[in-house]
Amino acid sequence: MAGLLEDLRVIDLTHYLSGPYCTKLLATLGADVVKIERPGTGDPIRHIGPFPAALSPLSVPDGEVSPPTSVRGESSAWFLYLNTSKKSLTLDLKSREGRNILLQLVSSADIVVENFAPGTLDKLGLGYTELSRENPALVMTSISNYGQTGPYRDWKALEINLYAAGGLMNITGEPDQEPLKEGAPLAQLGAGQNAFVATMTALMYAEETGEGQHIDVSIAEYCTNILENALMQYSYSGQEFTRVGNRGYGRAAWGIYPCRDGYVGIIAGPDQRWPEVAKIMDREELADPEFTSRNGRMLNADLVDALMLPWLLDHDKVEIFKAGQERGLGFAFVATMEDILGMEQLVDREFFIELDHPVAGTLKYPGPPINPQGDIDAWVYRRAPLLGEHSREILGESLGYTPDNLDLLHGQGII
Repeated sequence: MAGLLEDLRVIDLTHYLSGPYCTKLLATLGADVVKIERPGTGDPIRHIGPFPAALSPLSVPDGEVSPPTSVRGESSAWFLYLNTSKKSLTLDLKSREGRNILLQLVSSADIVVENFAPGTLDKLGLGYTELSRENPALVMTSISNYGQTGPYRDWKALEINLYAAGGLMNITGEPDQEPLKEGAPLAQLGAGQNAFVATMTALMYAEETGEGQHIDVSIAEYCTNILENALMQYSYSGQEFTRVGNRGYGRAAWGIYPCRDGYVGIIAGPDQRWPEVAKIMDREELADPEFTSRNGRMLNADLVDALMLPWLLDHDKVEIFKAGQERGLGFAFVATMEDILGMEQLVDREFFIELDHPVAGTLKYPGPPINPQGDIDAWVYRRAPLLGEHSREILGESLGYTPDNLDLLHGQGII
């Protein structure tokens, strides 16, 4: 399988989350993505767990498992997930020879993606101005916490800071408790998606005009971009959007509830289907006129919940989910990772990809985020690379370095 982007060459100067997710999408669509990593250590996320339990004979006090140092850098779940289908080239960008090698690679590349702190590549003589001299049609995408300009440009941040600064945290959580962060690193992964879309758009322009672009993606601005109607509400009325928790916008029988083996999502609407809830739960009281309207259920929210709860606690989540769906109600269930891996819908669509890694072993990975219809070989999945696994291949085949040259570069710590 070649993938839709088989003729595209991408230089990946990214690490941790946001940048690698952008280049992961490019790589699994078939682009030739060369991930530049620091000799000896590589992308820092290589050393962040979890690690496969089979490789981790020792347990640390908090219960997590950690493999020996010799295999830790090759078995991080984060690294394996974010770097599928890429090649790894170790390169010291602070050295003159390392810089020259990168410039040679850029001269024949289509895209460079980086997520260093703003100004870092400029200090190394590898900023967009320098790279575009080598390749005027180059598309360079820079991802940073707050953007390449502005008073916050050089400020440090982690996911929790970015989620908060972007405004999403203020509207997430229960109304009478502190703001909350999403469980997944939504800010960084979402910014990676934005970077992917922007990169592909700029590439189309470059292919038509021969003129490259420098794309500036701010992680915090991604969060502000998806504030739903909260920002518009304030713009119109001056009224702050309040946290509503799982009881969506004050509605009753609308949210997450406990059941016998976990949690389920109950969506009561539309109003004309509310009597079906009473039938499903075998509680005639729920069909009383005082509960048939959204406003009536809201005014009697605690009573409605009390009437539903005994039935919910006596049934399993998948059973509840299917009972609602079969009657046209938007019921769902809170799926655990075990549920996800065995979910009949995902299995039927062959969503999961199984990849064998020489250190981590055979593992299941989330499949393509988009499933094109028809006979289209869009996606290419290969295991994440070992550190520096493709250094000799890339420098030998692409740039003509001899084995002796490569041995010398390796001995000097440049690759």
